[in-house]
Formats: sequence, C-alpha cells, structure tokens
Amino acid sequence: MVTQAERGNPLRDLNPRNMAAGIVTSLLAIAGPPAIILEAAVNGNFSTYQTILWFFAIYVGGGIFGIILPLRYRMPIVGAHSITGVAFLATVTSQFTYSELIGAYLLSGLLILAVGTLGTFSKLLDYVPKEIISAMLAGMVTKYMINFIVSTSQFLLVGGGALLAFLFFSKANTRIPPILAAIITGSILLLLSHNFGNTGMATDFIFPQAQVPEFGLASFLSVAVPLALLILSNDCAVGLGALEQNDYHPPVNRIVTLSGIFSVIAGIFGGQSANIGGMMTAICAAEEAGPKEARYMGAVVSGSIILIFGLFAWKFVPWIQALPSAFIGILGGFALLGVYINSLQISFSRPSMKLSVTFAFMIALANITILNISAPVWSLLAGTIIARYVEKS
Repeated sequence: MVTQAERGNPLRDLNPRNMAAGIVTSLLAIAGPPAIILEAAVNGNFSTYQTILWFFAIYVGGGIFGIILPLRYRMPIVGAHSITGVAFLATVTSQFTYSELIGAYLLSGLLILAVGTLGTFSKLLDYVPKEIISAMLAGMVTKYMINFIVSTSQFLLVGGGALLAFLFFSKANTRIPPILAAIITGSILLLLSHNFGNTGMATDFIFPQAQVPEFGLASFLSVAVPLALLILSNDCAVGLGALEQNDYHPPVNRIVTLSGIFSVIAGIFGGQSANIGGMMTAICAAEEAGPKEARYMGAVVSGSIILIFGLFAWKFVPWIQALPSAFIGILGGFALLGVYINSLQISFSRPSMKLSVTFAFMIALANITILNISAPVWSLLAGTIIARYVEKS
C-alpha cells in the first residue's frame, strides 16, 4: 500500500510499467493523427500558421489536461484530442471558412460543457443510439480506408512493410500495439528509401494568438453538434467506461465538464478539442500498466510527452508537410484502422437496427450537403428517426 506521505510525491509512483504505458499512448497520439490533421488543414486551405496553431492548441491543451487531472484524482485519465473528430473535420473544412470553424469548435466545447454541468451525459447518449453514431463515423472514415489501400499500392515498399509489421504484431500478441509497430516500420523504411533534402524543414517560432470566431446556424448544425457527439461517444464514454471497468470511480460529470472547458480553450487557439482520450485511457488503466494505485502516472507521462510535442509544433509541422502524400495516406489509414473496425462492429451489432444503421452509413459515405447542412447531421437524423419510429429496437 502507498502511504499518504508517499502519495504527496507522485514521482514515487513512477515504475517501468506505467511509464511504458504512458510512452505507448503518447506515441499513438503523435504518430498517426497528425496526418489526418494535415489533410483536414489542406482541404480547408489553412495557412501554415493556422495549421501549426491547430497542432499547438490540441496537443498543449490535451497534454495539460492529461497532467492535471491524473494528479488531481489519482486516476489514469489520459488527455488527448479527438481523432474521430479530426477525421470528421477533414470532410467539412472545405465547406466553411476558418473563422466559422473556430466558432463551431467553441460551440462544440460549450455543448460538452453543458452536458457535463447539467449531468445529462447518459441521457444524451441513450437518445441518439450509439449504433447510429458509429455508422455515421464508419461512413465518414471509409474514404480514408480506401485511400489507405491505394496509397499502400502506390508506395509498396513502405506501405507493404508497414502492413506486414502490423499483421505480425497482431498475430504475436505482444505489448507493442500493432498500429505503433506499423507506423515505426513504415517510418524507418521511408527514411531509408526517400531523400527529403531540406524541403519544409525550417520555420520560425510562431507565437500562439487567440483566433476570431464567426458563428452561424449552418456551422453549428454541421460541425459543432456532430463534433460534440463524436467526442462524447467515442472519447468520453470509452475513457470513462475503461476507468470503471478497471475498478476506478471517476467523477463522470466533472470529467465531461472539464473536457468541455479545455475544448473551449483549445478552440480559442484554433483546435477542435482537448479532452479525455478513449483508447489511450483504456491502455493506461489496464492491469498491464502496473499497480492500480500508481497507474495514474502513466497518464502523466503521456500528457508530458504530448505537451512537449505541442510546444514544438512549429518545428514538427513543416517536417510532416514534407512527407510524401502516399505516406500521409498510409499513416492516416493505420491511425483510423481501429476506429473503423470498432465503428463497423458496433454499427451492425444489433439485428433490429439494420435499416437505420445502413441509411446512416450510406448518407455519411455519400457526403451530401442539403440546405447547407452536411452529411453527418443528415446521417444522424435519418438513422435516429428510422431507429426510433420505423424499426422495433
């Protein structure tokens, strides 16, 4: 048992197992998702400054979140940003101005804050079936999976080697996540086979500044609402569920509220969110991360590395921009592969909802816009209406 005096110094709780869990989760956060962020920024014609600011906001915000909350509650509450949120944004950044997106980020954070403050987290997720949210997400992510296969065929040495590493580590069932092994293998093969030169390798320090938001009904419905639902269902629900499964008793409403507050702050500086990470929290909360009372330090380690990455985004982003587009597609595919598989599995897990999830999936995949409202909203709306009023759920 850890004495109260010992708990006053968190460094005493550091051990190889929680450090390893923290390092793995931080690498998952900084290895694959930047490729999706870069694609979303390119689709929205963001400037280099706006792109770097996006990285700064979500990684610094997520890092601070992942340091403060674990130390406060002595639980492995890992701070991150929403990769599913980024995947969603890549489909809509071209439809709105930068200022409108900033306004939508702020409103999304305020929605999450309201849900946490009012204590309506469970009721909200019950009203919009998780199968419909997952079907909408799967429909949006499908294009990344197709691009993943195409990019792998175009960059066969790098993509094929990464895919073989992924399959090997999936079969070996080691403590090394297959996706991380694939990204590291692909990166090594890229360095050995590609000449970068000095392209995009240098930039000056960029001082973060608050961005000017613009609010509108279309951006609220098409960006803020779906983004908030994705964060609540794919990050908050997963992370809090992982804590409860490992015999922790997290303050649910308070963590959701803080996810909203940090997301609002991230939005001010150009980022879509800073919140509890779903799968990352699951990794740090698991038995493999060491003694239960010390696992929170894995989250602190993860948050510290993520924070450093965000502080030096002005150095990292130009390097990421210099990567071949096919390699970006490969990284994005691996980063979203687990999300895609889980989304498909959850979507069609209930036989009584086949019709509703199929329509939700197809509408999201079609990426249609009607009355200036984007496909994810119509996907959620159509799926929910069919599930509640047509099918016998």
